[in-house]
Amino acid sequence: MAKEKIDAPLLELESVIGFNGAVPGGLKVHPNRQNLIYPLGCTVVIEDITAPHKQSFLWGHSNNVSCVAVSKSGKYVASGQYTHMGFKADAIIWDFETRSLLQKLQLHMNKVEALAFSPNDKYLVTLGGQDDGCVVVWNLENGDAICGHDAQVESAGNTYCVAYSNVDDNLFVTGGDNTLRIWTLDRANRKIKATDVIMGQISRVVNCIEMADDWPKCEGDDKSKFFFCGTTTGDIIGVNISSNRFQFLGPEKKDDKFKRGVKSMTLVKSGELLVGAGDGEVAKVVFRIKEESNKKSTYKMQKLKSWIDQDDSGTKFKTKAGGVTSIALRGDGHQFFVGTENSQIYCFNFPQFTCELSKTCHSSEVNDIIFPFGNSDLIVTCQKEDIRVWALSKKRELTRLRVCNMTCNAVDITRDGSIIVSAWDDGTIRGYGFQASKDKREKFVLAKKFKIDQAHGKGVTAVAVTTDSNRSGLTIISGGGEGQVRVWRVTQNSDGSLTDTLVANMKEHKGSVSDIKVKKNGLECVSASTDGTAIIWDLKTYSRSQIVFANTLFKCVAYGVDECQIITSGTDRKIGYWESWDGQPIRELEGSKTGAIHALDMSPDNQHFLFSYEQGELCYVGIGHSGSIKKCKISPDHRCVVSVSDDGAILIWKFPFTPSMQQRY
Repeated sequence: MAKEKIDAPLLELESVIGFNGAVPGGLKVHPNRQNLIYPLGCTVVIEDITAPHKQSFLWGHSNNVSCVAVSKSGKYVASGQYTHMGFKADAIIWDFETRSLLQKLQLHMNKVEALAFSPNDKYLVTLGGQDDGCVVVWNLENGDAICGHDAQVESAGNTYCVAYSNVDDNLFVTGGDNTLRIWTLDRANRKIKATDVIMGQISRVVNCIEMADDWPKCEGDDKSKFFFCGTTTGDIIGVNISSNRFQFLGPEKKDDKFKRGVKSMTLVKSGELLVGAGDGEVAKVVFRIKEESNKKSTYKMQKLKSWIDQDDSGTKFKTKAGGVTSIALRGDGHQFFVGTENSQIYCFNFPQFTCELSKTCHSSEVNDIIFPFGNSDLIVTCQKEDIRVWALSKKRELTRLRVCNMTCNAVDITRDGSIIVSAWDDGTIRGYGFQASKDKREKFVLAKKFKIDQAHGKGVTAVAVTTDSNRSGLTIISGGGEGQVRVWRVTQNSDGSLTDTLVANMKEHKGSVSDIKVKKNGLECVSASTDGTAIIWDLKTYSRSQIVFANTLFKCVAYGVDECQIITSGTDRKIGYWESWDGQPIRELEGSKTGAIHALDMSPDNQHFLFSYEQGELCYVGIGHSGSIKKCKISPDHRCVVSVSDDGAILIWKFPFTPSMQQRY
């Protein structure tokens, strides 16, 4: 979030659709068993498990959240962040009940890699990233740093994870690239002492650590107190805490090794270990200690049950397998939640080891968003490889369509809502319609209706359909990376098939076409380009009607009141008003103080775009995204504003104007 002075009231954020699954261990279940806690951009989201629309937000980070931890009592939440090279990264301690910021801790450079609370809420330990390389212990009462130390010796690689003892406030463990250390805190002398684990001939890179020093089999027996380490080679290391020695390695069978490494682990009180792997596998692993007659113990680790997140896994939406980055127990583990790298959350039943897809989110930047005409409950979004349809009232994904290795740049919908027209970076325009699904888990799916190959030579960057488009035929206006605007007519044949025809090719722009808007009567459209021009086209003669110039890269364009004016904006941060009949400038407003303006949308009554249209005054500002905002749309019923951004988040804001306020402005 930009740290600039805001001279306008803030928009009320109603809810978000998003989850950053790339954060290791980022998904948490609060000890009250009622709330999920997870990162999204620069925000930490607290969500009710039984009512996902009930959300609260922890604001305070200036960049993406890199790690999250919850204290054992549930009183505190801690989060760390990334920042720019050479700057200090914040670690923040939050009060869970009041959702307020308690302490902001600043010592680590560039990134806070991981953090953990002591079992009795006395201390917080934070680990810096590779450009920092330090571990610091903080006093939770006053937020002071007690002591710090280099996280690893000079000959070792980076340290990636930290875990606190479940029973001892003075003991924690760190692990990483050929480094595994047990730390003891000397509170009186403000020192921490590191003891390197004796690994013998074994060399591993540790991804995650799970403490087992409160495991029932360890009670009263210091010799059997362990912690487990998940490694990049797909095995699990067991280390004896009292002797500081490597004790065992498992699973023993080669076929039971975890592909793409062990990404996450958690220990259930019954003794089983839940393991998440880089290939999307979630496994239940049993660990046994067998006492021999010669007083030597043998350790066995066996995989009992397994589930893999992949296309044939039986889940509702087909997607690439994503590594399991988080496993969070609810209560004693009768139910647990799994978060994956592709930003999906699964809810597992532990006894049956079955799951259901609980939450789906975009895993990369969202390029476009559109409401169907007159429908405020559905939205269509697009990202790399995906087009998705969402129900805003339920905050849930209804269906999706995937095109491998391609990026969808823009989408539009016909006025009757029957066909979604999409623009792709391979130069193809694809049309999809809705049809009933054979799968009982979803009501409808997207089916291909037509495909226009080689529509543009350098990718299709913008697309729009005219208001007269329907099932029998539609007119599509597309813009390409080479700067051309083309008009296509898709008609239905007697046998039901569709035929596409190039009607016109309009060559005026010298740069990529960034946005296209069509007049309500379908006789005119306007295109904006990165060459600094916005051109109004006559769709009867397919020729230029007017052109406007500015010293900027235009990113967005819209028609104003009565469609007699156009509004433009771009990299110069200015919002320009232009007469559509002669192309003369009318007014110029400062739209942003720091960044380029990528999105612009008029309310259905043409009175607002978060500025009042007539007075040109800034009315409201929404703060919540951590990445560049790609698109925003006002719902047809004036109820909400929906925005999407580079961080993959969909933010839903309350539209602030009531009828009385509309008269006022």
